[in-house]
Amino acid sequence: MELQILDPFGDYETAGYLRNLQGEKDLKIVGHLETAAFIDQIRPTLRYLSRLPDITYEHILETHRRLFNSVYPWAGQDRTQNAPPLRIARGGYGDMFALPDSIQIAANHALTLAHDYAFMRARPGQVFGYLAHSHPFFEGNGRTIWTVYEELAGRADFHVPWERIDKAECLRALTEELRSPGSNAMDQLVLRYVSPGARSLNRAARGLQTNFNPK
Repeated sequence: MELQILDPFGDYETAGYLRNLQGEKDLKIVGHLETAAFIDQIRPTLRYLSRLPDITYEHILETHRRLFNSVYPWAGQDRTQNAPPLRIARGGYGDMFALPDSIQIAANHALTLAHDYAFMRARPGQVFGYLAHSHPFFEGNGRTIWTVYEELAGRADFHVPWERIDKAECLRALTEELRSPGSNAMDQLVLRYVSPGARSLNRAARGLQTNFNPK
């Protein structure tokens, strides 16, 4: 089965995958570029988030920009800017992620829930699911959302050691949550691992790097 390349700009052959700054077409190489950028920028980005009085949608965009501006010239721009008509599908499902004109609405709903610390502690998986549903970017959504979520969880006085959660199990739960937003799928998984207290910047960075380190 031939791999379907995401090409919203229509210039994959001349500009490479998603206009990455190296002009690379090989998705494996692009993936390595993303990982290297993330590892390089995760600590300063977590520090940036920790200094904000509040977390807004604009800070999600800025998190993506800080993490990936060495890879993509459009880093920090969401799909409303890059390809408003584009619907993102995964696994044959076209309604798992927000349409461009609903991205900010979905993300703001998640942030509103996260800022209610009692709700955030009670339904941490649901909040994560709503953030994932917003899916603002062509690439880098996972790393961006996990980075922002680390800060949100810390403000609610807990953390989730995602690196300890089986990736296949997490993907299954997240897929179920995305297909039915607000369900219990992610809560049932995440609440088994929730630990009290925010992590230090270095521990958070190491955990996130481990979570995204290719096996």
